[in-house]
Amino acid sequence: MADSLFADLSTQPLAARMRPESLDDFAGQEHLIGEGKILRRIIDSDRIPSMIFWGPPGVGKTTLASIIARKTKAGFITFSAVTGGIKEIREIMKQADSNRNFGTRTIVFVDEIHRFNKAQQDAFLPFVERGSIILIGATTENPSFEVNGALLSRCKVFVLKPLGVNDIVKVLKRGLKILGVNADDNILTVIADFSNGDARSAISLLEMAAVNSDGIITPELIEQCTSRKLLLYDKNGEEHYNLISALHKSMRNSDPDAAVYWLARMLEAGEDPLYIARRVVRFASEDVGLAEPSALSMAIAAYQACHFLGMPECSVHLAQAVIHLSIVPKSNSVDAAYSSARNDALNSMAEPVPLHIRNAPTKLMRELDYGKGYKYAHDFEEHITSMECLPESLKGREYYRPTEQGSEVHYRKRLEYIKSFKSKNTT
Repeated sequence: MADSLFADLSTQPLAARMRPESLDDFAGQEHLIGEGKILRRIIDSDRIPSMIFWGPPGVGKTTLASIIARKTKAGFITFSAVTGGIKEIREIMKQADSNRNFGTRTIVFVDEIHRFNKAQQDAFLPFVERGSIILIGATTENPSFEVNGALLSRCKVFVLKPLGVNDIVKVLKRGLKILGVNADDNILTVIADFSNGDARSAISLLEMAAVNSDGIITPELIEQCTSRKLLLYDKNGEEHYNLISALHKSMRNSDPDAAVYWLARMLEAGEDPLYIARRVVRFASEDVGLAEPSALSMAIAAYQACHFLGMPECSVHLAQAVIHLSIVPKSNSVDAAYSSARNDALNSMAEPVPLHIRNAPTKLMRELDYGKGYKYAHDFEEHITSMECLPESLKGREYYRPTEQGSEVHYRKRLEYIKSFKSKNTT
């Protein structure tokens, strides 16, 4: 059995000394503990069910258990799935049964519950079933796979999300007061970015830097503590836009070496890989388009890889996409087609849809000539008709003008054939 959450904190690490004592001091997880949200209501009403907190490291699972311990009128026991065995479980259950006889509930907090084997989990089950204990488990693994079904069915699962940079910066500012040192907001943002949503990691880095400082935490200190050079980068400032511009223009100019360099600059400085991936997806249609139709598929695949894996694993997928998009033929004809069509659309919003290409699901619509004269292309030998599909005022407009780049050569030839066919067969 682990030490109580209420043990003397004066000699403990900063993370333990900073642990909030109420929900008002808790950072993040607004979807669960914001005003009126389900977990806050459960805790405030002291009607705690057995539950499992599932989320990545450093997002507040143990802290929430600590807050519940302070709020609830139940006894509170912490238990480590790493060091505890069935013998210890039985001792805890015996104590819980004794408490129950005196009308006192017992909350058992199990850290890393996914490390329990089936026998250990089964040992808890009868006590949860008959209400001898309220079980609160914490896990970084999907409980659907790591907690046996019978136990899981008796627990409410709450999913905790990685903390945002702003949440972590707020936590770090509290840490500065406890440590009695200074650091500007840029330094705190760098630490928050580096922690990747893990408040405990951010606090540990802050504490390490503070111990080695003379009262002021500098960029040089952070570089020493992380063994990484802090690149010039501000996600909300000019350098953010300078670097994404450099990446985009290097790809447009078919320079894979420059493109992959700017990609590395952004990723290693802490940029969100999904932000870069979204820009790469845009580039695939804006600057490559139908000159290489596979570009969009690769860009979307890279985005999905970033979503599934995150950094640092997804860096290679982004690099693959960036290099591919740099080398393939380029065309902005799709982007130009939309821009031109958009201008006409904005200036002709009142233009009616031609009657012959309107749908006619009712008798009245048919009587009003909806769909009259419509030509179903598949009924014709060439699967093409000369039917006009633009509004009368825009008749003859051309938006898509393919280039001679890559696969657009084939699109160009096909489009020329289509236009020639329609011209010859116009009645």
